[in-house]
Amino acid sequence: MQKVLISGSAGFIGGYVVEELLAKGYAVVGVDNFSKYGKVAKSYDTNPDYQLVEGDCRDVELMSRLLEDCDHFIAGAAMIGGISYFHTYAYDLLATNERIIAASCDAAIKAHKEGRLSKVTYLSSSMVFESTSEWPSYEGQEREVPPPLSSYGFQKLAVEYFARAAWDQYKLPYTIVRPFNCVGIGESRALGDEEILSGNVRLAMSHVVPDLAQKVLKGQDPLHILGSGDQIRHYTYGGDLARGVVMAMEHPDARNEDFNLSTAESTTVLDLASAIWAKVKGDGVPLNVVSDEPFEYDVQRRVPDTEKAKKVLGFEATTTLDQMLGEVIPWIAQAIENGTI
Repeated sequence: MQKVLISGSAGFIGGYVVEELLAKGYAVVGVDNFSKYGKVAKSYDTNPDYQLVEGDCRDVELMSRLLEDCDHFIAGAAMIGGISYFHTYAYDLLATNERIIAASCDAAIKAHKEGRLSKVTYLSSSMVFESTSEWPSYEGQEREVPPPLSSYGFQKLAVEYFARAAWDQYKLPYTIVRPFNCVGIGESRALGDEEILSGNVRLAMSHVVPDLAQKVLKGQDPLHILGSGDQIRHYTYGGDLARGVVMAMEHPDARNEDFNLSTAESTTVLDLASAIWAKVKGDGVPLNVVSDEPFEYDVQRRVPDTEKAKKVLGFEATTTLDQMLGEVIPWIAQAIENGTI
């Protein structure tokens, strides 16, 4: 049985990745300091093949110890949030995440040299393409366009430079994966998130799907959206993303390569709002919207090229937006009832 260490295992995407790893027969060690949500219970907590370590990924000694007998390392830990999070914690995101990635690489370099660690799979972000003016965004374009303007996007680009530099100097193999607009269940309001109102409703996580869902469920009419609603996103199911991450971790042709992981389907925010409205209200109830002032780093178009992941890994995101909303909307409704959103 191969052993995988995943940092940020209690996070939104991390939870889906742990489930995928366990389903595929790996022994999994997760490490998280619960700084974003506090302690959360997961369905796999009692799985005998899963071990959870509460710790800070900036601790090189801890990370080195955990990696001593691991075959793979999925480096997913980061201070991360929605668009309001980028603004509220602009410096902390940069400083904290730099320390996390440096400690992770230090420990991985040691484990690759002295132990059995074969590769690191780094979770980057679609935000590395923040400053592009041409679409779709293809692998390699992040080094051709101006760097991201947000500190979060800039730091995620730095993660990719860490990955390549660790290979250049220490021959630590890597794979870089870039999730696009993860949609799923299990995320709650961040402990330190700033209170921001959108109309008469407090934003849930400053992520567009749960925020729009909770506003519709709470009866907001007209519905408030950020900006014009013409922003384009590729909403990708967390389970699909996790499958892609593990495929990239495993595939021999993924060594020292980078991949966009995303659905190929483009959706505007207005189309998303209409879909959520119809799911909650039913047919025949007209949707009225009001445009609020957007955040500074609300990228207008985020469209990935998905061909490389399809060709090399055989990966395609297959869950439709309708299927995602069918899972997410009832979960948001329950979270509202429980008072967690």
